[in-house]
Amino acid sequence: MMNHIFPTYKQYPMEPVSGHDWHLTDETGKTYVDFTSGIGVCSFGYSNDFIEQSVQTQLGKIWHTSNLYPSKLQDQVAEMLAPEGMLAFFCNSGTEANEAAFKLARKATGKTKILAFKNGFHGRTYGSMSLTGNPDIQAGFAPLVPGVDFATYNDDGAIGQITSDYAAVILEVIQGEGGVVPANKAWLQAVAKQCHESGALLIVDEVQTGIGRTGTKFAFQQFGIDPDIITCAKALGNGLPIGAMLGKQALASAFGPGSHGTTFGGNKISLASAKAVLTQLTPAFLKQVQAKGQVVFEQLEDLIAPLPIVKDVTGMGLMIGIHLTADVKVADVIAELQKQGMLALPAEHNTLRLLPPLVMSEADLVSGIQLIQHVLQDVAVAANGAVK
Repeated sequence: MMNHIFPTYKQYPMEPVSGHDWHLTDETGKTYVDFTSGIGVCSFGYSNDFIEQSVQTQLGKIWHTSNLYPSKLQDQVAEMLAPEGMLAFFCNSGTEANEAAFKLARKATGKTKILAFKNGFHGRTYGSMSLTGNPDIQAGFAPLVPGVDFATYNDDGAIGQITSDYAAVILEVIQGEGGVVPANKAWLQAVAKQCHESGALLIVDEVQTGIGRTGTKFAFQQFGIDPDIITCAKALGNGLPIGAMLGKQALASAFGPGSHGTTFGGNKISLASAKAVLTQLTPAFLKQVQAKGQVVFEQLEDLIAPLPIVKDVTGMGLMIGIHLTADVKVADVIAELQKQGMLALPAEHNTLRLLPPLVMSEADLVSGIQLIQHVLQDVAVAANGAVK
């Protein structure tokens, strides 16, 4: 129990104290196979030599300099990260990246209205929270930032809501916290087309889906769309705090000197880790992620989808949602998995969310799905005796 910390998190009764590859060990010495990656963060696991060496080398040079001075390391990482024709602004987290995107969209267009989506999640600072389509997260914090409207995700009616009145539309290609809900490709392309025709900037939040999670550097690359702004964080630093907002070069004049800033954004230690991550995020590595994802979803279709307590299995690459019926609580499934030596995550709508490290072996991915099958069966039997 922690006695000196605000109770903002409902915490599990174990503390990871060490890790290697895709395993974590708690204070009692029990080891778990980790299907969470620290909520999609440690995609290269907990003992990546190249990342460790990169960070240690930078530690021996300098830890921090003000952004009042140029940083070749920032420019190198920006070139590696940003799609052609885009510039980067480095910050510390996903919510900060979305705050920067919010500000840039308003300043660049001279408009104030933003269209976001129900069930979406973009962070917990005031701007990002105001863009988050979850009333529970917003509860108690009104008044929120004005000018944000919400549409229904994957609904054709949303396309008609996008008009020239809007500075931007912000969305996730896969709604992560909202239950691992992928966008319909044709719908997403129609949204992007309408944005471009109406003059609204398209902001794609890749905080959870980016940096290889779905099998490409960014998930939007599999949908044939051209965003104006991209936000990313989480896996970019493999555990060290770093986020980035990427925007088209045409937007640069709106973010000139004094328009936005950060003390710790672009920190050299975090950038050293990010550079090592991006160096390893090669086409060959991404092909391996795609192949692993295909094997995993074949296993899910064979072993998990047919279970009576499973409503649906969704996701892409190694971002997976197992949607459970009301007969079983996802919290009970996670608790039982922890007893069996596996860490997993919840998401909205009673969803079991899996975000395993991208480096996890195919054998451990498959054995993990098999363990989930057994646990789901056991938990369902304990709940109502309906599944054998």
